[in-house]
Amino acid sequence: MRRELPLTDRLTALRKAVEVAEGRIEVPEVGRARTLLAKAGAREALGDATVVALAGATGSGKSTLFNALSGSEVSSPGVRRPTTGVAHATVWGEGADRLLDWLEVPRRHVLERPDPALQGLVLLDLPDHDSTKLEHRLEVDRLVELVDVLVWVLDPQKYADAAVHDRYLAPHADHAEVLLVVLNQIDRLDERAAKECLVDLRGLLDREGLDAAPLLAVSARTGEGLPDLHAELVARVRARRAATDRLTADVRTAATALGAHCGGEAAGNELGRQERSALTAALATAAGVPVVVSALERSTRRRGTASTGWPLVRWVRKLRPDPLARLHVGDSAARTSLQPATPVQQAAVTTALRRARDRAGEGLPQAWRDDLRRTVDVREERLADELDRAVAGTDLGPDRTPLWQRMLGGLQWLLLLAAVTGALWLLALVALAYLQLDDVVPLPKVEGIPLPTLLLGAGLLAGALLAVLVRPLVAASARRRGRAAERRLRVAVAEVAFAELLEPVEQARTDHATFCAALARARS
Repeated sequence: MRRELPLTDRLTALRKAVEVAEGRIEVPEVGRARTLLAKAGAREALGDATVVALAGATGSGKSTLFNALSGSEVSSPGVRRPTTGVAHATVWGEGADRLLDWLEVPRRHVLERPDPALQGLVLLDLPDHDSTKLEHRLEVDRLVELVDVLVWVLDPQKYADAAVHDRYLAPHADHAEVLLVVLNQIDRLDERAAKECLVDLRGLLDREGLDAAPLLAVSARTGEGLPDLHAELVARVRARRAATDRLTADVRTAATALGAHCGGEAAGNELGRQERSALTAALATAAGVPVVVSALERSTRRRGTASTGWPLVRWVRKLRPDPLARLHVGDSAARTSLQPATPVQQAAVTTALRRARDRAGEGLPQAWRDDLRRTVDVREERLADELDRAVAGTDLGPDRTPLWQRMLGGLQWLLLLAAVTGALWLLALVALAYLQLDDVVPLPKVEGIPLPTLLLGAGLLAGALLAVLVRPLVAASARRRGRAAERRLRVAVAEVAFAELLEPVEQARTDHATFCAALARARS
């Protein structure tokens, strides 16, 4: 046989569910559960006295029954008008003042010689629930939620009145164990009519889910049935569980109400690779990753070409600004100079984000889907700044000239030196010819070509050819660096996407599972 979960554990589970739901799902049931937790804490601190309230309509004989149980004229009975304007209390024993203060019951009567079997009973006579005065009806509603045991006093004329069944009895189907229904004034009916009335009322209560609630037939005027009611009260008082049972029923009711906002354990889907990849790609484009990669490749090609190109024209390239330096990338403390996302890029981000959100929210109740939407909307507002900082602080790789480019640059300088040497040699030969001394100095030749001419021509042609041949290699190196930088940038964007968007979405799913598990425990 399954052991009943203690009230303390139920309250802990309900408190956990409320903590998870607080600030996340905006439904009135959360506020009502929070109020119940406060009530439970206060009630547990006020001892184990049993608070029983008599409630009923005008003319039901409620006050007469209250006086009969109290053994004295404590409450003034009335038939045509509600004479009970405030709650009256009869106390069996001492020490109930703090409890009655908490209940805000001003009129109290302590029995001088209380029945020992009812020691610890606090009996309340509530105002009429159908009173024409609003404050009376509000007082009934307030105390109905606070007392331990509720005794509804009905009369043969209005026992099926929809006002009491729809407003008080049917909504308390979960409280059947702490509810008693008394058909008063049974002496006004003959035996057959009384039996038919009781059968009809029992059927009505059963259809409302109150089959566990006892039904007693009494007559406060003649005393018929009062021993049965007295015995029922004695049993509740001796058990010392009325307050616990009432709070247990309250917790179950609150957990069931909150359970309407729980889609079950299988609700909500984990985001797949497709949704994550689509969101990261859209965010990367909106953050300007393609622009940064393109600028990095152009900057790398520019530097590589300058390193391996003809040295005499390198200075021309320095006149043009570095495309990467203009973006201010590589400094996490500064903002980049990237242009804001275009409307098309923003729309792509919104679409990817909505798909991820909808995927995570599939099967979740509307309150949780609304929370997902609010969470994502708030996070999206600061997304641009976070992405910009991530891009600005990403390490784009080593900012140095590769060894092979430096070696080719040195070769270019050697070829330039050869060309300059050949040019100077030829200028010297021109000077010697002008002085008619050209026959004095021998002119070396290679395959019939004068060496200075060969040095000049070979140096210029080889340098130009080398600059042309090395450009594809420089471009390939720039693309490799661009791909490596793009991976780092996308990792940075993915981290922002997880921290700002995906983690809150996943947390919502986790909170939903925790919420549902706590409620299941509270109402088990």
